[in-house]
Amino acid sequence: MEFEDHYRQPQRPKFDCLLFDLDDTLYPYSSGIAAACTKNIQDYMVEKLGIEESKILELSNLLYKNYGTTMAGLRAVGYEFDYDDYHSFVHGRLPYEKIKPDPVFRSILLSLPIRKLIFTNADKVHAIKALKRLGLDDCFEGIICFETLNQPFSPTENSKEIQNIFDIVGHFARPEPGVELPKTPVLCKPSIEAMEYALKIANINPQRTIFFEDSTRNILAGKQVGLQTVLVGKSHRSQGADYALESLHNIREALPELWAEAEQRRAVQYHSGKVALETSVSA
Repeated sequence: MEFEDHYRQPQRPKFDCLLFDLDDTLYPYSSGIAAACTKNIQDYMVEKLGIEESKILELSNLLYKNYGTTMAGLRAVGYEFDYDDYHSFVHGRLPYEKIKPDPVFRSILLSLPIRKLIFTNADKVHAIKALKRLGLDDCFEGIICFETLNQPFSPTENSKEIQNIFDIVGHFARPEPGVELPKTPVLCKPSIEAMEYALKIANINPQRTIFFEDSTRNILAGKQVGLQTVLVGKSHRSQGADYALESLHNIREALPELWAEAEQRRAVQYHSGKVALETSVSA
């Protein structure tokens, strides 16, 4: 009996990965970054794409609602633009000084010996800047970002001249039978295809991963691909959310099993090391 207890393997931890959204999840919406980003997107639509300012609000709302991001929607309805130029315009002028260091959350992340990744629709340059401002740039194994899921794109002068723009505003104002919304070439959350591709690229098992996200529709998509889901910034769960957290600082109270599993991992490491030592001695 003592021999069986000595060599009995500790139970395998339930989770082996934590997957975090970035914007409005790792820092609060109240920072003002989201509002600044929205303004930059609208300015890009006017200054770079030549869209009438009076049409921007309704158009951008429809694109975001139907395609996940305004950028994905713009590409779907026919606008062609350089992806790097778009990201540079939209994110390059953000007031990053509004993102403050978060030593409390940093301590929480470092206390968990588990794989941790970022999954954002934004570009890598923006993700790195935001993480550095938070003081979290060394807390994650990697970043799944726009460039992870999408190939570079830059239109030719000819393609710019022959753009055929789908009137999405008119489509919803005067629906025609048999006319469907065009598909976007951009992969991003909450597309199920984007979610599954991200998990595949990062070698993530959704059944053993917890997904932290502020967007209710991204939460629902996460649940549909098999992830355990945590809605961040809210006190009540939305459809598809397994948990709701007003602040990531409350992870330990909401998910104490993560720390229990951390102890299990330490036990596994200790057990493995002890068995290896005894085996080498007996040999």
